[in-house]
Formats: sequence, C-alpha cells, structure tokens
Amino acid sequence: MSKFFCDADCELDYKMIDELGITLIEMPYTLDGEESLFDCGRTTDFKGFFDKMRKGASAKTQALNEYDYLQYFEPVFAAGEDIIYVSFSHKMSGTFLSMNKALEELKLKYPERRCLVADTQSISMGTGIMVYYAAKLHNGGASDEEVVAFVDDFKNKVQVYFTVDDLVYLKRGGRLSSFKAGMGQLLGIKPIIGIKDGELVNLETVKGRKKALATLVGYMQKKDIDITRPMVLLNADCDEDKDYITELIKDSFPDLEIWQYNVGPVIGCHCGPDTIGIIFISK
Repeated sequence: MSKFFCDADCELDYKMIDELGITLIEMPYTLDGEESLFDCGRTTDFKGFFDKMRKGASAKTQALNEYDYLQYFEPVFAAGEDIIYVSFSHKMSGTFLSMNKALEELKLKYPERRCLVADTQSISMGTGIMVYYAAKLHNGGASDEEVVAFVDDFKNKVQVYFTVDDLVYLKRGGRLSSFKAGMGQLLGIKPIIGIKDGELVNLETVKGRKKALATLVGYMQKKDIDITRPMVLLNADCDEDKDYITELIKDSFPDLEIWQYNVGPVIGCHCGPDTIGIIFISK
C-alpha cells in the first residue's frame, strides 16, 4: 500500500483533499514577520491576507527544511507503507533539495520502503487538477507507477495562464526589473504569463486590465479544449474581475464546468492581489 501526498502549492481545496484521502504537506509563508503554514483553506483568511498586502505588508515564502520532510515521511515508512507524492514544479523551489536529503536519510533506515515523486512541472491549480485526477486513479487501485505515468502524460495537456494587476510583486520576486515594473505601471501594461517546461514565462504584454482578461480567454479559444473536464478560474480577491471573465468564458464555452478557486497566500506572495488565472485541459 502507499500513501498519497500533495503539497499546498497545488491549492486544491482542503475539503477535496480530505474527500480523496490525501496527506497534505503544508507550505510556509510569512506576512509582516509572522510565519504561517498554508493548509489549502482550512483556516485561511484569503481576503484578510490580500487586504494586508494592499496596505503594504511584507509577504514572502520560504522552503521547508530536511527535518520538516522527515516529520511527514518517516511515520509512513515506519508503518510499513510507501509514498506516492504528486508535487508542484521542482524548478520553482529549492524545497525539493531538502526533500531529497530527507529521503536519502530515510532510505538508509527503511531500505525496503520507497517514495515515488511525480513532478507536475506546474503550480497552483495547474498542479491541483493533476493531483485531483491522479488521486482518483490511486484510490481506484492504480499502482504508483501508473499514477506517475498518468501525470507524465497529463501534464502536457494542462494549460496555465494568468495575469497580475500590479507589477511590483513580480519585481519583488526578482522576475521583473525595477525599470520594467515602473514603466509597465506607468503605461498600464499587463503581462500574460504561462508555464513552459516547469518554469514561468512571460508570453506577451497587453495594455489594460480588460484586454488582459480577454487575452486569457483567447488562449482557451485557440486551444483544442477538452470540455469534458472542468477548467479552473483563480482569483486573488478580485470578485468583479472574476465575474467579468466568468461571463466571457461562458459566452465561448457554455457547457464547460468552471471551478472557482481563491489564490492562496503562498502563491499570492509572488503574484499579489487582483491576480486572475485560468487552468484548462487541452485535447
């Protein structure tokens, strides 16, 4: 038998995580010097977090250390079980260096046990939707190898696009120079960001918020979208824009199921309030 793990950077709602019997690795963030662990919404004040960011609160993330991973994994190995872990992109965080060190240590102590890790090469609900379907496979009796093979194939169909409203948060995270951020704010430029090979890439820039939201929907229209699977609409405390883009999506895809999700504080530290993201499955 194996225990199914995911991490909070997948942003899958805690109720669904509980329903699927997933063990959650909570991820740390700091807001104005106070460290917390994101538990995928179980105790999260999403609006309060972004309100504080708007008022200038310092928000940052940090990686888990080797001891943290030992605390999650060793009880499973000690109980005679293996681990299957569907994770966010390993290229986006140094936390997986600590994870690998922990697993090397545990391998010496529990040589008969194993942990298979499926790197989704995505983040947020790009990872979350893969966790959802992979956990269903696992619960249906699929082997750990079959789960990893599914993720390796399915990740090529998961499309992630988002836009931020304030470039200052990308600047703070080192993804944008101060000059470009300043000029972008002055000119009302909004980036359209996607994921390629496990990393964030700036696909294009457009002028104005409404144009940016319409451009996101345009990516859905250009792809051969699989309407038999749900898409995810993410928002970082911006209900008006969420409602606006929802109507745009419904106009183009009236039969498409839409999951509405909040951007969590770990992802929110880097993208800031008023971020809008879309995740959908292509054929």
